[in-house]
Amino acid sequence: MSKEKLPPYDYDVIIIGGGPAGYTAGIYAARAGLKTLLVEGAATVSQITITDLIENYPGIPDGINGFDLMQLFKNQALKFGLETMAADVTSIKKHGSDDALWEVTVSDKALRALSIIVATGTEWKKLGVPGEEEFAGRGVSYCATCDGPFYRDKDVVVVGGGDTALQEALFLTHFAKKVIVVHRRDRLRATDILQKRAFAEKKIGFVWKVTPVEIIGQNLVTGITVADVESGELSKITAEGIFIFTGGIPHTNLFQDLLKLDNGGYIITDDNMQTSAKGIFAAGDCRSKQFRQVITAAGDGANALYSAELYIAALKGESY
Repeated sequence: MSKEKLPPYDYDVIIIGGGPAGYTAGIYAARAGLKTLLVEGAATVSQITITDLIENYPGIPDGINGFDLMQLFKNQALKFGLETMAADVTSIKKHGSDDALWEVTVSDKALRALSIIVATGTEWKKLGVPGEEEFAGRGVSYCATCDGPFYRDKDVVVVGGGDTALQEALFLTHFAKKVIVVHRRDRLRATDILQKRAFAEKKIGFVWKVTPVEIIGQNLVTGITVADVESGELSKITAEGIFIFTGGIPHTNLFQDLLKLDNGGYIITDDNMQTSAKGIFAAGDCRSKQFRQVITAAGDGANALYSAELYIAALKGESY
């Protein structure tokens, strides 16, 4: 199809999501001269913005506050002329019988685009107990890779019994003096090999058949109160860090009937970030993948935009 034969459209690409993946895609799109809109959720924020210190992002050896790093992403994208909007996307569908166009409804306005990049991210599954919100970033963490080095020679608690919980518990042994895994059952859900490694690690201990009821502390976390699942008896575990790994919740409800998702609700893509729907690409933490970090989200964003750029060029009948 040539550019002249394409039906009228508003944007070459609409990026949904304002985290590292979305804004990296926006930087590349704006530099490439594509007509682009980035829609940043009006009621949601990127998880990076509530991370106190990021010290594993290349090129920033002294570390940086997550909010400040996100502002650098945004400022760089805006410098190249990226158009942004703070609003919520309420629907995505094909534009009538036109196979070349996607219709994205934003604030009750239907916008037509040749391609879409989904970078909606995830949120951590919360325990929902007193103290969790109050001590977030002050002893409560959802990322051992991000925060583990801050707990060198300290006692920490890991809540969870799946693969992620044990992987993170094992990682924390590189720093912590003691890692206590708290689980609501009398056996773990993690794969056998991870269980064997965890049971063999002298720094890791287990507290079985308890559920967290409160995270306690003053300015910083000092421990966690747990309840026996059978008797209800309360006990306290002293710790300076509480790492919660009870799962993530991807922001993909909007795509359940549109894209192929894995069992956890994450969007399935190929290596080029192409989803099951032609012209829709996914990037960052909402994508089904092994490792979720700022740097991998940024890489996904660049990759997704490049794939979208090739797709758009083909639609317009342009050589690339």
